[in-house]
Amino acid sequence: MKHVLVVNYSQTGQLSDIAAQVIGPLREAGHRVHLETLVPATPYPFPWPIVDFVDAMPECVQLDAPPLKPLSVAADTDFDLVILCYQVWFLSPALPMTAFLRSEAGRCLIRGKPVVTLVACRNMWLSAQETMQKLIAEADGNLRDHIALIDRGHPLATFITTPRWVLTGKRDSFLGMPPAGIAPAEIRRASRFGRAMADALDRNAEKSGQPMLAGLRAVTVNPRLAISERAGRRAFGVWSRLIRAFGQRGSWQRRPILLVFSVYLIVMVLTVVPTSLLLQWLLSPLLKSRLEGLRAQLELPSGSEEFNLEKYDESR
Repeated sequence: MKHVLVVNYSQTGQLSDIAAQVIGPLREAGHRVHLETLVPATPYPFPWPIVDFVDAMPECVQLDAPPLKPLSVAADTDFDLVILCYQVWFLSPALPMTAFLRSEAGRCLIRGKPVVTLVACRNMWLSAQETMQKLIAEADGNLRDHIALIDRGHPLATFITTPRWVLTGKRDSFLGMPPAGIAPAEIRRASRFGRAMADALDRNAEKSGQPMLAGLRAVTVNPRLAISERAGRRAFGVWSRLIRAFGQRGSWQRRPILLVFSVYLIVMVLTVVPTSLLLQWLLSPLLKSRLEGLRAQLELPSGSEEFNLEKYDESR
């Protein structure tokens, strides 16, 4: 029997549902699981008013996380495996997860431990995961696997359905576009990761240094989106520093520049991103080898291969 720590923060409840699917097989296999739900000292609203939403961007990008309420687990508790379930805000980890990884308690809990990261988001998570890798390494954790579940809607459609969900709480079908978020069937299929991890823990494979979730299609990367995302990350870096120069989060001095940023964000979504994707599609024959190399690199460590699906995916 192994001791597993699952750290979760979910505004909408979707990530909590996915975490439950992963936890279930671990507990059924006899492993002890402690679910730690992060609670910010000042809660983030859901749905988010538009001003509060954009006002969170600078601190999110600059990793300036506000405090959390005390954890329910002691910092010196020994775990065999840590699973970090996080959301993506503005191409960065959600602030509660950043706060956990930068806290002394969070660092103690993952120091020297094998770590699995799990993200559920629209479709742009690469920059956030690069940040997670950095924060985990700084805490001396050992990233073993990564799971990325994304909204399978068309990228241009999700630019509408996801903000609508975040800002209004409505995720149903809209103007002919599919509902926002991860499909219920895909959420249920996340249990395959729990079964594979339970098997790995039984074999002490978490200590091997090798991925435990290879062959389960844990991560599928669209390298064209990766290029657009990196451009957006650079832009957010510039805007975050500019906005912070006008004052602290929540201050009225920031409101005018936040309005300008909001207009920029809308224009970027409607023009720059589609244009970038179109250009990459037109140039894809010339970029094929580069994009394939980028895809293979970004899908590490768990990858998009499917050779273990028959063994662990009960829906097949």
